[in-house]
Amino acid sequence: MNDSDISKMIEMKGITKRFSDVVANANVDFELRAGEIHCLLGENGAGKTTLMNVLYGVYQANEGEIYIKGKKATIKEPQDAIGLGIGMVFQHFMLVKTLTVTENVVLGLKSERWPLLNLDSAEEKIRDLSDKYGLKIDPSAKIWQLSVGEQQRCEILKALYRDVDILILDEPTSVLTPQESSQLFLFLRSMKAEGRSVVFITHKLNEVMEVSDRVTVLKNGQVRGTINTSETSKEELAKLMVGREVLFKCDKEKSTGEEVVLNIKGLWTQSDRGQFALKGINMVVKKGMILGVAGVAGNGQKELVEVITGLRHVSKGQIYLEDIDITNKSPRYIRDRGIGHITEDRMERGLVLNLSIEENAILGIHRSSTISNERGFLFDFEAIKNYTENLIEKFDIKAPSRLIPAHNLSGGNLQKLILARELSQHPKILLAASPTKGLDVGAIEFIRQKLIEQQEKGIAILLVSEDLDEIFDLSDEIIVLYEGNIVGRVRCSEATYEEVGLMMTGVTKQIKE
Repeated sequence: MNDSDISKMIEMKGITKRFSDVVANANVDFELRAGEIHCLLGENGAGKTTLMNVLYGVYQANEGEIYIKGKKATIKEPQDAIGLGIGMVFQHFMLVKTLTVTENVVLGLKSERWPLLNLDSAEEKIRDLSDKYGLKIDPSAKIWQLSVGEQQRCEILKALYRDVDILILDEPTSVLTPQESSQLFLFLRSMKAEGRSVVFITHKLNEVMEVSDRVTVLKNGQVRGTINTSETSKEELAKLMVGREVLFKCDKEKSTGEEVVLNIKGLWTQSDRGQFALKGINMVVKKGMILGVAGVAGNGQKELVEVITGLRHVSKGQIYLEDIDITNKSPRYIRDRGIGHITEDRMERGLVLNLSIEENAILGIHRSSTISNERGFLFDFEAIKNYTENLIEKFDIKAPSRLIPAHNLSGGNLQKLILARELSQHPKILLAASPTKGLDVGAIEFIRQKLIEQQEKGIAILLVSEDLDEIFDLSDEIIVLYEGNIVGRVRCSEATYEEVGLMMTGVTKQIKE
């Protein structure tokens, strides 16, 4: 390598990574320059995370070379990468759930008071970082007590705490308000101004166009192209990723239903930490309506979904499904009365990954008369086979067989499987919690179109999402949760991102009847 190559923070040459007979990366070249923000795009399974895991030392390449700041590097484990100034925020969190936020952030670092810990100093620094970048979190909270979004914020703080000069971020804005995302982008630009570099993995093409200098698109483990962001468009990038034109805006009819499907009155419930997470919530969802619930993660969204589905105890108040009081009823009772549920965490709560596609397809509905006898004791295996194959075809689930374990599916196909299972029972209302989180643009388009189809059939939908694009694209009305209270209720056609973003941070309140 010559002196001119020193400006390259990272150069990966001919990287090939195989898992048995599966080639995840095929002869990939990737370059990260000093002082640039470089976006990495591709569908689920395209090889983006695998490539970055090779760079971070989680995997070792079968072929290829890596150069860091002009020098050939051998990276056998993450500690090697950290020593070279590389930090990575993983999409699937690397956190110890029984430890606090502070303990997770400093895990693996040598204390200033070695061999004693100095957690007070670390906690103070974490509070400063969280305040500076708008990543609200309690440093003393245990990880298991946090929502998925809060856990992701902890991962971001882990990287910020280490003051790295090469930062890899995988979907870092999925739990942030527009204002907080803007603050994060300011931080990334300050890294760039200091000559430090960022690899930014995101499915949000608006973010790519806003924050990146260059974009590399992967498809089927190969590089489809590296483009200057100023010379491309969302449409061109989406076509490179998916191989076809992609619709960014779903066409939908305005909701006109007046029949109340879900009615919540004066609802109070506690969080896992024993504090009130919802404080006197009142809301209704009508037939054929999509009601969006916006808010920064940790403001009661998780608890709202869980009390409706019977997974959390109601302290005070009532929940009615049409004219049936389902307050504190069992999840089975509530499900049987017509509530479908797309869980926030598809890998831990939505599916059992070691079970087959077929077995996951009948979870929760195994007593149905269509696949078992009237007592639910004996399965009709031919009926189950036909039922599952019909779902696979109808929902375009890419799988070689209905009998393979679910963990072999990509994130998009896992989500399609959950959606297929829930909609096959023709629910009266569907609770969709972050239904497209972490998915590529093709899977997002498919999931959103399916939700709109259900709305047009008269199914009520409660959409809980931290993605404001999703809230605005799909919802008829929006409510905003902040610290367990509804601080805003607006018609989507009359609202702006700025208004909702300010309500999400508790700056303003707005209720429109």
